[in-house]
Amino acid sequence: MTRLADPRVRLGAGTAVLVATTLAARRAPVGPCETAAFRAVNGLPGSLYPPAWAVMQLGAIGAAPSAAGVAWLAGDRELAGRLLAEGTGAWVLSKVVKRIVRRPRPGRLLPGTHRRGHEAAGLGYLSGHAGVAVALGAAAFPRLRAPGRVLILCAVPVVGLTRVYVGAHLPLDVAGGAALGLIVDAAAALASDGIARTAAINPGQGRRGPARE
Repeated sequence: MTRLADPRVRLGAGTAVLVATTLAARRAPVGPCETAAFRAVNGLPGSLYPPAWAVMQLGAIGAAPSAAGVAWLAGDRELAGRLLAEGTGAWVLSKVVKRIVRRPRPGRLLPGTHRRGHEAAGLGYLSGHAGVAVALGAAAFPRLRAPGRVLILCAVPVVGLTRVYVGAHLPLDVAGGAALGLIVDAAAALASDGIARTAAINPGQGRRGPARE
């Protein structure tokens, strides 16, 4: 956790996982390990769908403005801006990666997939829900106390699992989405640090000089 506090470490780790999962996802057949993991989660009882659906919304595109609104009302406008930018950015970038990799949804790759709720359209790799959830969680984590951090560490992985449970994504899709969210948050943190350093070096930048007589 201490190492992950460094945005450069998060950027490197996220990039490594994204590259590895992308290469694996481009293979035509789904591997036996990924298939077994998918079956284990997707085959859970249908009665779990209502709570799974509720948790799944933490990774929907609407989660970004909702989380930003909560931060704004709490008086943290900087965090509100980051939540809105990172959540939206992760969602948009996930659409770009989908078009590059072009991996289908599980229902087209694995027979007997259980589809629950509204059937997901489009391509599978990577999971936008996982990306949004990780980006939002990583941005908010340093600002929260212990209970809030524990909640994030528990809720964010479950978002990815719910996408497997409803038959919308394979495990590699979720891992790739989580990596993308980590990259987005790390890039935002590095940009914010760069702006802060520039402001510290040039404290008078942007201020008007004394009026001429």
